[in-house]
Amino acid sequence: CFNPVVVFFFKLRCQSFKTHSLYYIYTGLSKDLGLPGIHNFTAMGLLDNRMIDYFDSETQKKVPKQTWMKDRLDPEYWVKGTQSRQSKQQWFEVNINILKDRMRQNDTDLHVLQWMHGCEGEVQPDGNMKFYRGMDRYSYDGNDFLSFDFAHSVWVAHMPAAEETKRKWDDVPVLKDYTKGYMENECMQWLNKFWKSYVCSNIKLRFVSPAPPEVYVLTRDTNIESNISLTCLATGFYPQDIITWIKRDGRKLYREDGLESSGVRPNEDDTFQRRDSVEILRKDKSKYTCEVIHEASSVNVTREWGKNLFLVLTCFSFCF
Repeated sequence: CFNPVVVFFFKLRCQSFKTHSLYYIYTGLSKDLGLPGIHNFTAMGLLDNRMIDYFDSETQKKVPKQTWMKDRLDPEYWVKGTQSRQSKQQWFEVNINILKDRMRQNDTDLHVLQWMHGCEGEVQPDGNMKFYRGMDRYSYDGNDFLSFDFAHSVWVAHMPAAEETKRKWDDVPVLKDYTKGYMENECMQWLNKFWKSYVCSNIKLRFVSPAPPEVYVLTRDTNIESNISLTCLATGFYPQDIITWIKRDGRKLYREDGLESSGVRPNEDDTFQRRDSVEILRKDKSKYTCEVIHEASSVNVTREWGKNLFLVLTCFSFCF
C-alpha cells in the first residue's frame, strides 16, 4: 500500500546570510541492468551539492565521501546509517512493484523510482542556521510523482497514478506532522552541526587544481516513435561553474524550444556533471551541436551529432 519511510539529511557553506542545503537522494531500479557502476539501489547525501556519503545495493554499506565526515563521526553513526539504507532499499523494492502493478507495466522495461528530501537553512548574524525551506519529493520514470506542500501540509499528486498514494498519505496525520517537523527541526539540527564542524573549523576542500570536463553527445529513442532525444553530457569537471549550450544550425536553444537541463549535479568522486537534452523529429536534418565552456580549466569544446545518430541507454542520477 505504498507506505512512507523515514530518513535524515544535512548541509553547509560559510558566508553570512547565505542559504545552505542538506539533501538525500535515493534511486531504485526495477531490474538489474548488469552494467558496471549501475546498481539496483543507490543513496547519497549532499551537503551544498557535494556528496558526503554513499550507499549502493552491491556494497551494502554506508560510507563517508569526505575526509572530515570520516574523521568526525563515530563508527556507530555508519553502522546505524547502513541499517537505515538497507531498510530503505527493501522499501524501494516493494513499492516499485506496487507502482508497476498500479500502472499495468511489465517486467521487461526498466522503471526508476526516486526520492529526494532535505532542508535549507540561512546563516544568521549569531552564526546559527535558521530554517529557510524544506523539500520531500518523489519521481517515477523521470516524471514528478508526488511531493509535500510544506505551506499547506498536504501531499500533491503530479500524475493520476499518484492520486491513490496522496489520499492514503493525507489520511495519516502523523506522517504529515513528521515530514514537516523533520525538515524544520531534526534536519536543521544536522545542518547546523555539520556547518559548524566543517566550515567554522576551517576544513578545506582537497582540490588544488581545476578538472576539465569530458563531453559526450548521445542519442536515444523516445516514447514517440517519430522523435529522438539528443543529450549533451559534460562530466568529471571541477569546480562546478560551467556553461552548456545545445545549438540548432548555430542558434542557441532555450526552454521554450523544449530544452531540458539537469543542472549541475555531483559525481561520486567529488567532480560534477551536467546533462542537457532536447527532443527533435527523427527526420530533422538541421545541424545540432553541443558547446561546453569551463573557464576554470580553460576548456571550450564543441561536439556535433553525426548524421548516423547512435542509440544509447541513459540512466539518470537525478530526475526531480
